[in-house]
Amino acid sequence: MQNNLLNRLEEMIPELSKGHKKIAQYITEHYDKAAFMTASKLGSIVGVSESTVVRFATELGYEGYPELQKALKEFTGNKLTTVQRMNVMNDRLAGEDVLSKVMNFDVDQIRRTLESIDKDEFYRTVDLLAEAENIYVIGARSASVLARFLVFYFNIMFDNVKIVHTTGTADMFEQILNIGERDVMIGISFPRYSKYTVKAFEFAKENGAKVVAITDSRMSPIASHADYLLLARSEMASFADSLVAPMSLINALITAVSMRKKDYVSDNYKRLEHIREKYELPDNSEEQE
Repeated sequence: MQNNLLNRLEEMIPELSKGHKKIAQYITEHYDKAAFMTASKLGSIVGVSESTVVRFATELGYEGYPELQKALKEFTGNKLTTVQRMNVMNDRLAGEDVLSKVMNFDVDQIRRTLESIDKDEFYRTVDLLAEAENIYVIGARSASVLARFLVFYFNIMFDNVKIVHTTGTADMFEQILNIGERDVMIGISFPRYSKYTVKAFEFAKENGAKVVAITDSRMSPIASHADYLLLARSEMASFADSLVAPMSLINALITAVSMRKKDYVSDNYKRLEHIREKYELPDNSEEQE
């Protein structure tokens, strides 16, 4: 139950019990709000008990309500408009200490990412990157910030890193025209997912390159194309995407790769220090005059 979630619920409504019918109708009409409600809250809204909501989830084939809620979040992640996100944020944070709520939410995103990530896949990705002939990094929309962060540090470790800009489909393909079998493409994509990243992945795979997906779910449109899949939670704390857990994952990736290439990285930093001294350039900690 992914993309056809609402259709399935609508088809089931005539066959459901009275209580379950209320839940299904509310979800189909207010999926943007229901995805972020506890079982108790959802039951209170529709006028049924919390246990009825839990039984509803199991009747749909889930182990419990948390699994249904996860499916709802995955379904809504790429569908909510900015206005809907604003409404969800206002409902969730009204009367709250916003600073504490949002920062604790982000802490939880990192913790849950660490608990669920495939560490073997992570280290296989590190090995792949360390041996790549060329590395292409693509991230559109808010993920472009993560892509630039990754490329900034990879440029110190490699001389073969290229960021793929997504200003237009034709321009994008010109940048990855020569990608080949010894190359790696890293795609970073979170809701609302970008079609550009999906197209770039398809092209890279067709040309024999290995592709690494950094995304939030196996249901992500880039996940099915990935040779290596790194998942980081990116649920919505506000109308802005929470990219703290993906950033932490990318920071770990940078650190692990730098340790694999420690001699090269150390030599590059020594050269940079020599260049700063020779040309009397300010240190990163100094202000530009």
